[in-house]
Amino acid sequence: MSLEGMRRIAHETAAPTRTVARFAVRYTQFLDEHGRLADDAPPIAHDHARLVELYRHMLLTRLFDRKAVALQRTGQLGTYASSLGQEATSVGIGAAMAREDVLLPTYRETGAMLLRGVEMRELLLYWGGDETGMDYSGPSAPREDFPICVPIATHAPHAVGVACAFKLRREPRVAVCALGDGATSKGDFYEALNAAGVFDLPLVFVIANNQWAISVPRRQQSRAETLAQKAIAAGIDGEQIDGNDLIAVYHATARALEKARSGGGPHVIEALTYRMHDHTTADDARRYRSEEELALWRARDPLKRVAAYLIRAGAFSEAQDAALRAELGAAVEKAVADYAATPARPPESMFDHLFERLPRALEPQREALASCAHLDGRDVPAGPTRGHDRERRPAHDVARGDTRHG
Repeated sequence: MSLEGMRRIAHETAAPTRTVARFAVRYTQFLDEHGRLADDAPPIAHDHARLVELYRHMLLTRLFDRKAVALQRTGQLGTYASSLGQEATSVGIGAAMAREDVLLPTYRETGAMLLRGVEMRELLLYWGGDETGMDYSGPSAPREDFPICVPIATHAPHAVGVACAFKLRREPRVAVCALGDGATSKGDFYEALNAAGVFDLPLVFVIANNQWAISVPRRQQSRAETLAQKAIAAGIDGEQIDGNDLIAVYHATARALEKARSGGGPHVIEALTYRMHDHTTADDARRYRSEEELALWRARDPLKRVAAYLIRAGAFSEAQDAALRAELGAAVEKAVADYAATPARPPESMFDHLFERLPRALEPQREALASCAHLDGRDVPAGPTRGHDRERRPAHDVARGDTRHG
């Protein structure tokens, strides 16, 4: 048989091509940037008392954030990562979680952490260089929540481990892994997604897509039309929401948590929001993004839209807002005073939380550091040595590297 004949037979007997799978990513918004509510809004949208309480948490997060940046600028705090503009995403996550769930945060989930019982003083301690700030000890402390994760996406596999433990123990609990858009480009994230899908784990990933991974814009990070669709390859449900819409964040997260808790498997939520401040206080976003872009997202401010909706509904007023700001501002100042009054830890304490048992090779280093710090009877100063006192500190105190003192 000729080659042409063989080709004709192969063509005639070949199975026709067919579509074996189709996917779609839904987008949800209930409260627009003008505070107008959609007709199909969920019940939480009509629970005005609950929304006022959540607005309170959003406002506290913003006021705390503003104060933390000011403390860093005046040398009273170490490098700080602002959550300005992302309050709806963070507070919505925390509000939807059950008390027994476990949060694995990055460095911008301030709202969720405060709502779940982490104290402002503890957050200030952490950003001031004191690791005990992550040893939550307040009356409502979420003792099993994970500490702030600064390395990008490395906590995603940890979330898999937590969720796996819940499943093995048959506990009706869910691990919530919050991460940024840049984290979705890391292998840690893909591996965690795959494992969560394979083992059908009670795990919810919330991607706070704030449009920038430091100076790299979203459009340069991935050719994917959405970040939520990255869940598809792992066989996981994914969706996109307006991350500046508190109602949408709460509703989507609560629904995903309930599904995971009841054995329905993992879920991915991409919350579209915006980082209105610099990446951290060590960054200057003016070098890589325009004022026009920033102005566009300021108009979508998550706090303003919640307040506008509640005022229009008659559940809140501008006078109440002013009183709330004064009350929360005082609470922030009290936390700052408590932070300033906390004695600084000795520099050798940096070894205390590295290992369950310090390796023998590091023991001489710890002893040498302790000897240098206490040379000639000098000790690490206790109490507030910040602000205007900073210039009067002796040089050896600066050398110890306690960022809470500058």
